[in-house]
Amino acid sequence: MGVKDFVRLNNPSSGPWGSITSEMKRNAVYSLTTIKLSELIGKIQFIHSSICKDIQDSYKIPEACGVWTNKEVDGKLPFQEKHVLQQASILGNLEEFGVLKNSVGHIYRDNDVSAGSSSDVSSVPAVVEFGAGRGYLTQMLADCYGIRNVFLVERKSYKLKADRSLRQNESLILERLRIDIEDLNLNAVEPLQGIPYLAIGKHLCGPATDMTLRCCLAKKCKEDNVAQYSAGPNLRGLGIATCCHHLCQWKHYINKRYLSNLGITKEDFHTITWFTSWAVDADHSSDLSDGIERASDLQITEMEDCSKGGVESIFRDWMAVERAALGFMCKDIIDMGRLVWIKDHGLEARVVKYVPSRISPENHLLIAKGDGNL
Repeated sequence: MGVKDFVRLNNPSSGPWGSITSEMKRNAVYSLTTIKLSELIGKIQFIHSSICKDIQDSYKIPEACGVWTNKEVDGKLPFQEKHVLQQASILGNLEEFGVLKNSVGHIYRDNDVSAGSSSDVSSVPAVVEFGAGRGYLTQMLADCYGIRNVFLVERKSYKLKADRSLRQNESLILERLRIDIEDLNLNAVEPLQGIPYLAIGKHLCGPATDMTLRCCLAKKCKEDNVAQYSAGPNLRGLGIATCCHHLCQWKHYINKRYLSNLGITKEDFHTITWFTSWAVDADHSSDLSDGIERASDLQITEMEDCSKGGVESIFRDWMAVERAALGFMCKDIIDMGRLVWIKDHGLEARVVKYVPSRISPENHLLIAKGDGNL
């Protein structure tokens, strides 16, 4: 098994993900007139009701992950239930979608083929985990589904990584690629060449989701100065849990054309991303469905009458659940644009809420698969 860092020195990162900071977004929001704010809220309500109806709850804990969910793993491995449940549901949704196939649910160890023939195990593709951090999503995937080729993409160096446990499996090939996603060219990773792979990521912050999608979908050509992308022959599926929508930047967003056609400007986009922080900051101990109805029915005329205190007084008068629900609506819109982009580039895809908000308010999962079978 090989373990190494992969640093792209000849193509350094172009710099920060974007120049629009949260403070700049906040200042822009608070400078809006009440009329402009009313128009934007109405636009968000209309777009959400038009395109976000199909985002379903899909909390799936697969039998294959039972050794983790039942706390039967090595006691030396870090175990936080909320993270284990998130990781398991990501894999459960990929299994249900037909991207992963396994029916046994035990930990694979060195040369373990008790789940079937050696050819069954070797048919499992490689996994590339983007924004891998310590790599425990891949740890669960390797333990429960027999992945034999692992590539962890992470620009930072971490202690207490899953690498130590994965390294004990002598039949597993592990490479840690220390690089910004924006700079990564998978075609330059020689051990990955010709191998079907699954792209995954748990909580890819802000524009990291958009960069990952670009990285996985091969650039074909340029037409009218617009880059064209399609799934390469080796990308068989992806599962990306999005997060930190408040960090998203228009510069990097994958489907600007789609949002522009819906009437969302660059300025609207950054306001919408700022609203998403309300979804994360809310109290998620109870159901927010009532708040979503409230947010959908916010009265524009009432907001127009609040001109004395400006938008700050409007926000102050809203209930916390209404602010949170508006934030969730904005998160939905951002991820629906990403979903449409994936579909437009040849993959079957969906976006689901893979865990209840009480486990994590960052609960959107983009899943997709190509024509090949895993």
